[in-house]
Amino acid sequence: MAHMYVAIVCLIIGGLAGLVQTLVRSGTLELPAGIGYYQILTVHGIILALVLTTFFIMGFQISAVSRTTGTFSPLARRLGWTGFWVMLIGTAMAATMVLLNKATVLYTFYAPLQAHVIFYVGMALVIVGSWISAAGQMMGYFRYRKEHKGQKTPLISYMATINNVMWIVCSIGVALTVLLQMIPWSLGLVERIDVTLSRTLFWYFGHALVYFWLLPAYMSWYAVVPKIIGTKAFSDNLARFAFMLFLFFSIPVGIHHQLVEPGIEATWKYVQVVLTFMVVIPSLMTAFSLFATFETYGRRTGAKGLLGWLKTLPWNDARFVLPFIGMAAFIPGGAGGLVNASAQMDQVVHNTIWITGHFHLTVATAVILTFFGTMYWLIPHCTGRVLTKQLNKLALIQGYMWALGMSIMSGAMHFIGLFGAPRRSTYSEYGGSKVAAEWIPYQIIQAIGGTILFVSIILVVIIFIRLAFFAPKGHEPYPISTAMDEHLPTTKLVENWKFLLVVTIALILIAYTIPVSQMFIDPPPGAKGFGEGKLW
Repeated sequence: MAHMYVAIVCLIIGGLAGLVQTLVRSGTLELPAGIGYYQILTVHGIILALVLTTFFIMGFQISAVSRTTGTFSPLARRLGWTGFWVMLIGTAMAATMVLLNKATVLYTFYAPLQAHVIFYVGMALVIVGSWISAAGQMMGYFRYRKEHKGQKTPLISYMATINNVMWIVCSIGVALTVLLQMIPWSLGLVERIDVTLSRTLFWYFGHALVYFWLLPAYMSWYAVVPKIIGTKAFSDNLARFAFMLFLFFSIPVGIHHQLVEPGIEATWKYVQVVLTFMVVIPSLMTAFSLFATFETYGRRTGAKGLLGWLKTLPWNDARFVLPFIGMAAFIPGGAGGLVNASAQMDQVVHNTIWITGHFHLTVATAVILTFFGTMYWLIPHCTGRVLTKQLNKLALIQGYMWALGMSIMSGAMHFIGLFGAPRRSTYSEYGGSKVAAEWIPYQIIQAIGGTILFVSIILVVIIFIRLAFFAPKGHEPYPISTAMDEHLPTTKLVENWKFLLVVTIALILIAYTIPVSQMFIDPPPGAKGFGEGKLW
């Protein structure tokens, strides 16, 4: 619950910043003196994409591992609390610098934009705190394995461990660039920073970060949603195999975010594009498994015809409906991801607001709606209350409003991106440009969608407060499903951690050794810092 309280506060702050962004970008709001658009943009990106997600995921995974492998040991519990406080302290440090306009460096904090050293230390603490928390969760999983040798581990705890291992391995990249490049640079110990190296280390982390967000949603889809609708998951073994592939292919793909950047040979960009497309395989496996689960349930309850099973699903249950909308949103979101990862098509949309629209379909819809649906049973379970019919109805309204607002906003972003509208930019008429004038109506549409989304956020907060403090006392179950192939043994390789780590590290070395070594052999001259008190 401590993690959830932080997450809901982040939702309020980040959501308000997002609303302000859309109003400013559409030209309907002018910020007061002393507050800049890019400062608001930094708040929105960091507080929602990095802080909210990390706290929610760690809280959810702690509950899932504890529920399925047994109560945490005293040491694991201390690690969980230590990780929480380290992350919270780091968040406070970074947020303070952003609010003081000493860290207006956007969500990616790209060099040569330079922040105050306290910002970088704070972000490093958020990463380190998450490692500590992940270590506590993994202790629970590996203790279970030791105590139940030869038995299948609980699916959701296996999934949480895969996500934690992937997170620790990928976040080493951002930790290295922050500790070895950005902190010395912001302290003035070095004058210049190697921008290509810092961005490469960031995206080594940055694309796997997407799967750090996504895999907990998959955990809910695979292991929770079937129980909510009253059936079994399609396949335990398929789910484990899909997560193994996500571990392999979610990290050595970051250079596809750098397809238009110099300093990296085209050969290595091509290698990582190929590896990126490998991620499609476990995504399609997941889609097949989920809809096989739904159809099997529908047929068992008497559904006829090709799509008759759809009518049998519990469309009056917010705990199912919100994650289902998230699944549906991931279809166009994933298709957009294939566009972004394709070298030729990326030339059209790179650094346009199309990318922002894609990001909001995948993370802000597929992931966040699933998180909301998860919250609507997890919060009352933790607080000893129940999701009443009234709150369930309000949650359905909230979910549909989110879907509507995001469809409007993200759709406008995709269209205007194809017309060349840039991302990360405030309102501008670009000196009366006719091309820029065509963007403004779409920016107004974005503001309409953003306003609907903010109303949906208000509903989330109301529901959260009711579930945490005022809903009737009772017992809300923790819905963990079994699988149709539960009796079958697990494929040995998927829980052979030596094999998993060897393959993961081997793919990373293949994808990154030569391009990164070339950055040291033939380094650029480096860049001086831009930022408050510097060159602007």
